[in-house]
Amino acid sequence: MSSVPIGEVSFSRHINFTREEWAQRREYTPLTLSEERLAALRSLNDRISLDEVEQIYLPLSRLLDLYINGTQKLHTVTSTFLGHKEAKVPYVIGIAGSVAVGKSTTARLLQELLGAWPSAPRVDLITTDGFLYPNKTLQARGIMNRKGFPESYNVRRLIHFLAEVKAGQPEVSAPLYSHLIYDIVPNEMQIIQQPDILIVEGLNILQENARKGQHLFVSDFFDFTIYVDAEEDDIEQWYMERFFMLRETAFRDPSSYFRRYAEISTEEAMETAKGIWNEINGPNLHANILPTRERAHLILKKDEHHLVQKIKLRKL
Repeated sequence: MSSVPIGEVSFSRHINFTREEWAQRREYTPLTLSEERLAALRSLNDRISLDEVEQIYLPLSRLLDLYINGTQKLHTVTSTFLGHKEAKVPYVIGIAGSVAVGKSTTARLLQELLGAWPSAPRVDLITTDGFLYPNKTLQARGIMNRKGFPESYNVRRLIHFLAEVKAGQPEVSAPLYSHLIYDIVPNEMQIIQQPDILIVEGLNILQENARKGQHLFVSDFFDFTIYVDAEEDDIEQWYMERFFMLRETAFRDPSSYFRRYAEISTEEAMETAKGIWNEINGPNLHANILPTRERAHLILKKDEHHLVQKIKLRKL
């Protein structure tokens, strides 16, 4: 958010860092990740390197460690004030951003780095894809072509899930989603059992658009939020690259929902991918995702090479 001058004083909601300035905040945070393990965490067309981990994600890991320790101390003093011990609840981190911007890699990488702290916290990860309505519901409502838009999610169920997590429930379940079949997996659930940290990754998690009878928002349950950002032209290019890589891999699986795209010509594939971006992913980014960016506690801005060059941290 740009500064707004008021008289002689200007105000900004965030502190801005260059890549070099941010890298200095790592201090002595150790690198516990191998190149082989990083390759397993990296998304299909993401080019994240160990240098990127050292300069961007280790400082972020250190910051989160400080924030989480501070929250735990606040929890302790609040329990003292109330005169009874409250149930332990997970620290919840939300990761938002466009399709193809690298949210999944960021989420998996943070899960790995945070879990390697000396205290060995248990870190679970879920994606909000599991809270999409099943395809049959989307088709019945005539919004199959708006999958990923806010109305395609069972927001009430997602809020109920997060409320149970934050209430310290010993076991909470979340639906599972398969990108292969492009649908909710019937009768399969991900079980969350009081982790120390829960990472929630999704497109629209920072929204505050009220619906009829809605008084709580998904964003109300996050302790810290991250928005992965890049120029739209770069994100569109990454989406196109990923689409063509999937044509040679997952789309060739006989059970893939997108199996038909593996058989069409290169020209048809290019037209299809551009159509999906122009009709679905681009409009969703403009209308629902990008407007929430400034609400994040931390914004990671990537360049055309997938490298984070600017970091914005919200002031306390």
